[in-house]
Amino acid sequence: MNQISFQYPYLLLLLLVIVLLILYRIYFDKQINARMLYSDTSQFEGARKTLRLRLRLLPDILRYLAVAVLIVAIARPQTHFSKDEKSIEGIDIVFALDVSTSMLAEDFKPNRLESAKSVIERFINARTSDNMGIVVFAGEAYTKCPSTIDHNILLQLLSATESGEIDDGTAIGDGLATAINRMKDSKSKSKVIILVTDGVNNMGAIDPLTAANIAKEYGIRVYTIGIGKMGYAPYPYQTPFGKQYQNVEVKIDEPLLKEVAKATGGKYFRSTENSSLKAIFEEIDKMEKSKIDVSFYREYTDVGQKLILVVLALLVVEVLLRKTILRTNP
Repeated sequence: MNQISFQYPYLLLLLLVIVLLILYRIYFDKQINARMLYSDTSQFEGARKTLRLRLRLLPDILRYLAVAVLIVAIARPQTHFSKDEKSIEGIDIVFALDVSTSMLAEDFKPNRLESAKSVIERFINARTSDNMGIVVFAGEAYTKCPSTIDHNILLQLLSATESGEIDDGTAIGDGLATAINRMKDSKSKSKVIILVTDGVNNMGAIDPLTAANIAKEYGIRVYTIGIGKMGYAPYPYQTPFGKQYQNVEVKIDEPLLKEVAKATGGKYFRSTENSSLKAIFEEIDKMEKSKIDVSFYREYTDVGQKLILVVLALLVVEVLLRKTILRTNP
């Protein structure tokens, strides 16, 4: 339901100024107007009032109205919609995405990171009722987007994710632990972490298997994805002569990723191209969905600026009337 509120409602008390202006017009304005005295007014009896005479107060009314609208404008009126609640069926999902510099290797086009982001984006768009979040990790981990049903903001933050945001390295355990922390209190029947990495755990304070056991305790399934082709991959680096490439060896700790997935009832997938990720989507689609109570709110829209335009229009009309058809002498 559309509603109107004011950011500074106490400023509406200034509308009493309009009352003072009207009183001034009635009781005191006559003192500054010229007078003409007649000994006999019978000649004016029966005279019809012209349209110009009937509209003589219109400029004053327009001025009072402009002042009133200005006061309302500075009180900052805002429109918004009331709270809307509904139940949806979905799964709680958190993506744990590796953003280490090795994800810039170009065995995927344009590179591993952009390819993974593109696949995640399509996955998000296909699952409109799931509660989703994003955790990114390299040498450390942090929450890029808390779990939300608002997929628009989720996609915006995913699009803005880049390599180099945090210290380099591959802290798989920290990334997994951060994702667990985002969903451990969820009441959903199905809770999933999708961990995407192209490397070997070499940093972090938490061992990946320890994090996997914690996930199991909270009933969270972890699906792990090793991204990158076998052997060597072209990796870009900057030189004084521009971008150059060198082949780097692809090292993915597949035994570790398989063990993490197995410990939580999930699965491990090796992705050598975008199409190979379809299997994980089909697997998650089979999981039991839970009803989630979701509250939707509309953002406030400030309409004060539009009212300023109304004030200017009223003042322009008032001035034009005073200088033209409703001009008075003196």
